[in-house]
Amino acid sequence: MKKHQKTFAVFTALLALGMATETAATPRSAQTQTTNRQGAAKMALSSKQYSLAQIGAFGAKGDIPNLNRAIDQALDNGLTVNEIQAAMVQLYAYAGFPRSLNALTALSERVKARRAKGLKAEQGRAAAPLPAHADMLAVGTKTQTGLVGQAVDLSALSPEIDRYLKSHLFGDVFANDLLSWQERQIVTVAILSAMQGTESQLNSHINVSKYNGLTDEQLQEVIALSKKEMSQFPTGGENTAYAKYFAGKSYLNMLSTDQVTVGNVTFEPGTRNNWHIHHASKGGGQMLLVTAGRGYYQEWGKPAQALKAGDIVHIPANTKHWHGAAPTEWFQHLAIEVPGENTRNEWLEPVSDADYGKLK
Repeated sequence: MKKHQKTFAVFTALLALGMATETAATPRSAQTQTTNRQGAAKMALSSKQYSLAQIGAFGAKGDIPNLNRAIDQALDNGLTVNEIQAAMVQLYAYAGFPRSLNALTALSERVKARRAKGLKAEQGRAAAPLPAHADMLAVGTKTQTGLVGQAVDLSALSPEIDRYLKSHLFGDVFANDLLSWQERQIVTVAILSAMQGTESQLNSHINVSKYNGLTDEQLQEVIALSKKEMSQFPTGGENTAYAKYFAGKSYLNMLSTDQVTVGNVTFEPGTRNNWHIHHASKGGGQMLLVTAGRGYYQEWGKPAQALKAGDIVHIPANTKHWHGAAPTEWFQHLAIEVPGENTRNEWLEPVSDADYGKLK
């Protein structure tokens, strides 16, 4: 392993500049994730969907500074005050009244400040009124059944909670027609992703979201919002494509697929990839630029080397190795494929728990 702090700083600054230029020039679109001619990934979420996801995630966390920025971006992108309010009211059903009230207060203050400066803050239309004397239990039951695709009965857990969910959440809240069912699922998934101990509900709503037409790529982008960014390079979605070659959970964001392939790989604490080899008959191999956290790199037959932000690892072609996070810390690096001839990757056995357990 070689450390070249100056080279690292120059490289990351140039790459970040290129990413910023591309991001500013490329608006979010509703299409699934693709790669444009510069090799930069486009978002699968539309600008409205992304703004709603931000509002849900930052509102659930109580992250008011980022929520304020998300409110400004949403209003700039054409969302109305009433649409944002609808998302924040929904927030209370999943994250509680305090989070919802704080979010609504932040919205009120931002709208007031923007209007004082002549900035865009369109109130928008009001929700369509419900019929007089509507049976909200019946309305909510119909909505819940249509949203989920089948009848849901939680009365065995509690008759009251089943009634509240049907009559209030899926009745009063979801009866507000300012947001579509898809958009409300985006808000819900964003909220649950930002909370602890809600994995069961999150997985359930992911399935409901797919039933209502949201894609895996869109949902990965929603969930990624709840993870704290470790560096200037966005974390990306869960690395499901290579999950079978990892112990633990990792995340992948392909920063470039043209000229030189660059991926930002983020490891949860204790996560590491299997032993593997980057084969090449000439050239080839890989470089790792550590951007955040603490981790390890090890070549077969040699001791593991500790890694921290700023370290650079040059991995020769045809060398058996692994890399990953320290047992108790997150870890992130850029993985850069070195061009070569007849290149291919060979994935091998996992790093043994016994060997990994010796690391601190």
